[in-house]
Amino acid sequence: MSGRLIVFEGIDGSGKSTQIRRFAQGHDFDVTFQFGATEVGGAIRSILLDPTNGHLDDRTEALLIIADKAQHVSEIVRPALDSGRTVLSDRYCASTLAYQGYGRGLDLRLLDEMMQFATQGLEPDLTVLLDINVAAARERLGDQHDRIESTGIEFFQRVRDGYLELAAQHPDSWVVVDAEGSVDEVAARVASVVDDWLSQNP
Repeated sequence: MSGRLIVFEGIDGSGKSTQIRRFAQGHDFDVTFQFGATEVGGAIRSILLDPTNGHLDDRTEALLIIADKAQHVSEIVRPALDSGRTVLSDRYCASTLAYQGYGRGLDLRLLDEMMQFATQGLEPDLTVLLDINVAAARERLGDQHDRIESTGIEFFQRVRDGYLELAAQHPDSWVVVDAEGSVDEVAARVASVVDDWLSQNP
């Protein structure tokens, strides 16, 4: 048996973590996240998000994130899929392309090659992009920011634009959901598109 991998993506403040939990309530699916879902990943996460690590090189950041993906897929995602489970993941490879590629300016092709190695070539069956205006997303975050969230608004605009470009490149496996509005309004939009996809891909 092989399950399905459904990934929720979006810039910080898009509400993806809230929405993936809301959607999972009505389904018997496994829910996980990147980065930090494993013990190894937790150690990596603490380094990546610590505001005192402002000197972290962009390549170091990317390599740590990709290392987390390798452990995450090996320890959590692949075993669940092999047992026939459907997995909902809060972030996956597109986040690295959007943040470290479009955002930081690292080579997209090289990042993709490294992630193919790290994830054993595992691709999502569906990617749900929660799209929101950068200013609105920043307002949701408030004043408490981790190391990545503290990056300037221009960075997040590049990340958002990158996400939208990726969605346009993969219309058969991506859906874009308007993430502005109340939690309930966005949840209804997510449920509509994902449940429709599930009904067509039983």
